[in-house]
Amino acid sequence: MGDLAKIFKAYDIRGVVPDELDEAVAEAAGAAFVRVTGADAVVTAHDMRESSGPLAAAFARGATSQGADVVEAGLGSTDMLYYASGDLGIPGAMFTASHNPAKYNGIKLCRAGAKPVGRDTGLTEIREMVDGGVPAYGGEPGKVSGRDVLHGYAEHLKTLVDLSAIRPLKVVVDAGNGMGGHTVPVVFAGLPIDLVPLYFELDGTFPNHEANPIEPENLRDLQAKVRETGADIGLAFDGDADRCFVVDERGEIVAPSAITALVAVRELAKHPGAPIVHNLITSKAVPEIVTENGGSPVRTRVGHSFIKQTMAETGAVFGGEHSAHFYFRDFWFADSGMLAALHVLAALGEQKGPLSALLGEYTRYVASGEINSEVADQDAAAGKVREAFAGRPGVTIDELDGLTVGDEAAGWWFNLRPSNTEPLLRLNAEAGDEATMAAIRDEVLAIVREK
Repeated sequence: MGDLAKIFKAYDIRGVVPDELDEAVAEAAGAAFVRVTGADAVVTAHDMRESSGPLAAAFARGATSQGADVVEAGLGSTDMLYYASGDLGIPGAMFTASHNPAKYNGIKLCRAGAKPVGRDTGLTEIREMVDGGVPAYGGEPGKVSGRDVLHGYAEHLKTLVDLSAIRPLKVVVDAGNGMGGHTVPVVFAGLPIDLVPLYFELDGTFPNHEANPIEPENLRDLQAKVRETGADIGLAFDGDADRCFVVDERGEIVAPSAITALVAVRELAKHPGAPIVHNLITSKAVPEIVTENGGSPVRTRVGHSFIKQTMAETGAVFGGEHSAHFYFRDFWFADSGMLAALHVLAALGEQKGPLSALLGEYTRYVASGEINSEVADQDAAAGKVREAFAGRPGVTIDELDGLTVGDEAAGWWFNLRPSNTEPLLRLNAEAGDEATMAAIRDEVLAIVREK
């Protein structure tokens, strides 16, 4: 085995194939996963990368060698795997590297009911067992069977969002040659949707653009097609289709915070007074709108493990992140880009106006977007920023996750967080107008970059 610490991340296993992650590692991980979870059965699914099927098969060999049965769902999205884990009540393994380039692959693991497996919830024990050698199992090996999960997944999503009364919509979807090309046609079947597909061919080499819609350049083809076809909306999914980005009828990119606010209002209409979780770099508009609609906003650190844990602790009905991960209590507290997309389509189709007008009430502030700066000493650079702002009249500072600085009266805030994997500081800034946001952004960047 190579350096397992390099590929066992905070939330999943991920690395270059076959140099860092190969079938031997996947097989050992399958055996260790069964030992750690005590599972009698495991469900697997995989994306369209060339290595994904073989890695899933190797994992199944490891799992069955420990006496567990394996249900192979085949090609699917990550949220389809979460559905399978929740619906079947067994642990799951998804083989994908999400938005990473073609040379990468990975394994996302969950316990029964789609409960996440991360560094503090079993992944460390799995790594240690793989590294030390998984003990042999003396009983009968498990069996492998196949199962169609996709159609059950699609029908389940449509029980969670009422699309029965929406007007006909023209919808452009950019699947980025990822799993959205496999799942969208089945989920949209029977709906009054004129689907305009972009890059639905499953191709793990990503010949058109990276399947990473958080980068604006990867949305340009979608924006152009929306304008060209006069579509009502554009949707873009990442490689494993668990995140969804939205483009309005003008071809303008919609901030994920606006989607968080819209879905939160819809969920609060069904569950009055419920908690709604948002991470600390979501727009200030989100907690404002949640409160205005009778909900209880709950602020968390960035990262799906914090969101899911907080949702479970508070009983929150919904959670949203700036990265376009959207989490639903009714979906086993797991994230689903497709479910968020259905909520947006329902909201748009239930009224006559364009998406830009519908979302106008949810967009109140000007945001910088996430800006990365490479720095040798993250702590020292953040300390200089803290020193520069501390003591200013009206300024507040908290360190729940990185450094968050704000001035309520002046209407601005920023967060500066270190990357967990790279020598980067990530800046997000927001204000009531462009000039104020730009001034704060530029002042922080000048300190960080020592200009």
